[in-house]
Amino acid sequence: MIEILEYEFMRNALIAALLASIACGIVGVYVVVKRIVFISGGIAHAAFGGVGLGYFLGVDPILGVIPFSIASALSMGVIGRRTKIPEDTAIGILWAMGMALGIILIALTPGYAPDLFGYLFGSILTVPTSDLILMLCLDAAIIVVVLLFHREFQAISFDEDYATAAGLRTERLYLLLLCLIALTVVVLIKVVGVILVIALLTIPAAMGRQFTHRLSSMMCISVFLSAVLTFCGLWLSYAFNLPSGATIVLVAGIAFIVSALSFHGKVIHH
Repeated sequence: MIEILEYEFMRNALIAALLASIACGIVGVYVVVKRIVFISGGIAHAAFGGVGLGYFLGVDPILGVIPFSIASALSMGVIGRRTKIPEDTAIGILWAMGMALGIILIALTPGYAPDLFGYLFGSILTVPTSDLILMLCLDAAIIVVVLLFHREFQAISFDEDYATAAGLRTERLYLLLLCLIALTVVVLIKVVGVILVIALLTIPAAMGRQFTHRLSSMMCISVFLSAVLTFCGLWLSYAFNLPSGATIVLVAGIAFIVSALSFHGKVIHH
């Protein structure tokens, strides 16, 4: 394991894995507790439209993903809350539209899109320093927002009806939470790609929930587990020359299955 640190790309990959673990460990807890995994998957897949937008405009696709994923998250939230369209229907439609728009924009872009596969399935071994800085900034933004609104997010995650009765602006808080999910998607996209983002966003948090019901403790456990699983997957992908994103997700999935079978649904309270 130590020898891989001799290479700069591996050091960058490990830093990216840690930064991604912080984001998905924190936000993933809200996703799991509030049971909004499907809308999180919708935001992740719709974000591919931002990748296509970046290619079409000739800029870094990540810069296209940020506004596009936030717009997709807000659209899904608003349509689901303010129209008679069932939320899962709205998510499915926008999910498909985002993917379709990304494909069309890439097709309209002259030349060949060299990193397209990486945005779909992750390319953590090619993360440049500039992307690490962006990931760090997004992590900082996520942490600041969570610290400022932790009690409010906790309230709408466990009982939104009670939070509404208590006077909280639950719709605004819900939309803000969806924006945090969108930013987390941006952080994770270079690690596992838009297709596999949902796995890292949910698996560590789901495992953490087996140990405690306290959100703060769950977040700490989730971040730790995410980092360990990501590092293990990264090392295995390097050792056996396997796709990094898929290996990370497979390791996380196996760990979740083992954990679920071991605990048999029981939760340890702290």
